[in-house]
This record gives sequence, structure tokens and C-alpha cells, in this order.
Amino acid sequence: MPGGRLTQSERQQIATGLADGLAYAEIARRLDRPTSTITREVMRNGGPTGYRADLAHRATQQRTHRRKQAASQGSQALPQPYGRDAEAVRDYQESLTTVFMTSGLPKMMARVLGCLYTTDTGSLTAAELAQRLQVSPASISKAITFLEGLELVRRESGERRRERYVVDDDLWYQSMLRSARANDEFIEAARQGAVVLGRDTPAAIRLENAARFLDFVSEALIRAAEQGREVLYTRTETAPDDTATPRPDRA
Repeated sequence: MPGGRLTQSERQQIATGLADGLAYAEIARRLDRPTSTITREVMRNGGPTGYRADLAHRATQQRTHRRKQAASQGSQALPQPYGRDAEAVRDYQESLTTVFMTSGLPKMMARVLGCLYTTDTGSLTAAELAQRLQVSPASISKAITFLEGLELVRRESGERRRERYVVDDDLWYQSMLRSARANDEFIEAARQGAVVLGRDTPAAIRLENAARFLDFVSEALIRAAEQGREVLYTRTETAPDDTATPRPDRA
């Protein structure tokens, strides 16, 4: 499987594949590339409907130039703990950002979340986020407000009255509950519509079926979130025989 950065020819093939309605996996197979590489390339450069090979190639060249320029100036030479490779960490952060974008988050919000999740503390100030992502404080503020609305980050007071933006394990639990609650509004609206349209009409039956399905899924999601919550607070340790052993991290 070839490595290295995508060539302009490969990007043209990606654009052709998207125009033909091919899935990312099929495009990746034809190029003998990982599916994640194609997904990241497309989401980083306009998405499946806005991807343009020439623009994507030019944008990549510009990003590479900025990186080299920043490295030569030392402006982004952040120290990496635990002997981590700075380039590998940066590439992984971009991959994680792409995953968040694929799930539906706008690019700036995905970048902020990716940045937070790749810090050991799981928290940064607005100034730290702006420095790491090389964006304006206003962009950070907008992204945090959006992510707070989805309960994907939370604020807490830090030193010198500076707020810190935090991601922690419990946010995943809260996010699952929010997703389940979001279904309730459609369930209620669908059942109201079934009454208005007449119980035995095709439209009413369609709405009632959707309501019953989402009601079932929501209950199962809440039940699973409650049962699985302890997983968020359980660490795995490597036993002498290399088997992972769970260890509760809280009472």
C-alpha cells in the first residue's frame, strides 16, 4: 500500500469517484489507500459535494508551506510529553478532527474538540486554544458556545479568573442522554400528526411507526448509557500475561 501524501493525479481520481457516487471505501480500494486517508482528504477540502481536486492540492501545498514556515520560526514548537513525536501527534489530531467532522460537526468546532482531546489535562483556556490552532479568540468563543450547546465541552474556573474548557469522560454519558432526549420532541410531534391525519391513513401510520421506533431506540440508549457509565471510569491495566484487566477508577 503506497504511503506519503496524495498526488494531484490521485486527487483527480477522488473527485471523479465522488462525482460517480462511489463510497470512500471503493475510492480507497481503487487508489490502494486506507479509507481513512480518503475520508480525511475529502472532509478537509469541502466535503463530498464541494471537493475540487485542484483546490485540494493547492490547499495542501499551502498547509505544508505554513507548517515548514512555522517550524523554522519555532512558533508552534510545543513541547511533547512522554517522548511523543510532535509530527505524529499533529497528524493524529487532524485525523481525529476529520472523524468529528464526519459525524456532523463544523470544521472549527471539530478542530477545537480534537485539540482538547489530545491534551493530557483535557482542558485549555481560550488563549491556549487560539495559540495551538492559530485562530482568533472570537473563533474559539464561537466554537465553544456551539460545543457547549451539544454538551460536548464544559467550562470551569481556572487561575486568575480565566475559564478553562474541559472534556471529560462524563460528557459522553451526558451527550448520550441529550441524544435520547432530542428524539422526544419528534416522537411527540409524530404522534400529534397521526391524530391530525387520521389514525388509519398511510401518512399517520408512517408517523406512528417512526415514533414507536424512536421511542424504542431512545429507551434502549438511555438504558445502555446507564449500564455502561462505569466503563467511563474503568481503566485497563496490562497483566503479566499481556491481558487487559479492568480496574475501577472511582468508588
